[in-house]
Amino acid sequence: MQEHKVLVANRGEIAMRIVQACRKLGLDFVCVYTHEDRHSGHVALARSLGGERAACRVSSYHDANELMAVADHAGATAVHPGYGFFAEDFRFARRATNRDRKLIFIGPSWRVIRELGDKINTKRLARSLGVPTVPGSDKPIYDELEAEDIAASLFAFQAEQGIKRPMVLVKASAGGGGMGIEEVLDPDMFRAVYRRVRNYSRRQFHDEGVLIEQRIEDFNHLEVQVVSDRSGKNPVHFGTRNCTVQSTGRQKRIEVAPGFAPSEIAYTFDAQKVLDDIIGHSLTLARKVGYDSVGTWEWIVTRQGEPYLMEVNTRIQVENGVSAAISRIRGKNGVDIIAEQIRTGLGEPLGYTQEDVTFEGVGIEYRIIAEAPEDRFAPWVGRIDEFRWRDEPWLALHTQIPTDVAYDIPTEYDPNLALAIIWGKDLSEAKARGRGFLDGLTLKGENRQGGMRSNIAFLGDRTERLLVF
Repeated sequence: MQEHKVLVANRGEIAMRIVQACRKLGLDFVCVYTHEDRHSGHVALARSLGGERAACRVSSYHDANELMAVADHAGATAVHPGYGFFAEDFRFARRATNRDRKLIFIGPSWRVIRELGDKINTKRLARSLGVPTVPGSDKPIYDELEAEDIAASLFAFQAEQGIKRPMVLVKASAGGGGMGIEEVLDPDMFRAVYRRVRNYSRRQFHDEGVLIEQRIEDFNHLEVQVVSDRSGKNPVHFGTRNCTVQSTGRQKRIEVAPGFAPSEIAYTFDAQKVLDDIIGHSLTLARKVGYDSVGTWEWIVTRQGEPYLMEVNTRIQVENGVSAAISRIRGKNGVDIIAEQIRTGLGEPLGYTQEDVTFEGVGIEYRIIAEAPEDRFAPWVGRIDEFRWRDEPWLALHTQIPTDVAYDIPTEYDPNLALAIIWGKDLSEAKARGRGFLDGLTLKGENRQGGMRSNIAFLGDRTERLLVF
């Protein structure tokens, strides 16, 4: 494996964690950076560990041609996309693996990405395996009468469940990122909304297909962390996470592992059974498609304890570290899910089974962001003058922000500053340590409008009710 060299095709803290994982595995690497990111910590880390040639400037992280050119120039044999950018782009993965000078794509095979990246296909496949999904259509609907029949059945289903405010979502099947979605509260209004979304979809996406789904409002957002090697035969899980604390734009802000705490909190449903069920369903689907990398199965769980699969993220996720914090392989601390992804991605067998994986304690991950939660989480851009925290044995902090010099937040990218992962023997201890970390954190800066804005107070407020449904 040591003969490989990895192109790190990302930025910021994830690029730093990939570099650190490569070093742990004895692998050479090369990083890319843009002009705007020239002062980022991932550039400094790459140069300190690999020399000046370990960091190559590019015009954009989105330019596949430029990334391939850097790989060829540096002699890279593999590419790690991190998250975002090309991480779930099956065309990029296919191009990397099929070109004359082949690159190993450290992620699922492009066929798996394509199969699970299609949410309609994932829903259809899940239903064929008995995996629960959000009630509604599992294919684009082009016929108005068929759409009305589905909507009527969903309104009736919700009424039977005792839902006081039934709601149906009408979605452009070819859309994404929240585009082309409308809510219907009144069955008599469904036809008008359907026609409006259908026409919008035709104009924007050249496809009149529409999805009709039940709108579930009161839920917790849970995830299952799956890891597998290239055989795709024996996936294992590294537990569950709860990602319910989010911004108004449904962007995660706190993640907790495991996803519920039935030994400390009373739920109105069998929380342990829900966790066991979503793990079992996730592994069933992973085995069916021959999943061959790290991935996350995303679920919603209603207040009645009903789980529904939302989607599969065919990549490493920001919050992989909080799952690693509570996971043990053969009793040993120090699981590194990114290193596992790289090692198995380069062809090594997993080397352990589910029986070798155990869990200990509770992990909390805080996303520290320059933003104003009181102003709909509006991003703050300016100069960071001081960033300090107390090192603790139970704390892991990942950041690209230099702590020895002032740093201007690039306006071209999101204002994420750091990830702080706290471990405790139980939820109570993890929360107490989390509050202590936040209270002791120093983050100062300014711009033309005044002092720095961050979400630290928001994180502290939400810590009190973590995992309480």
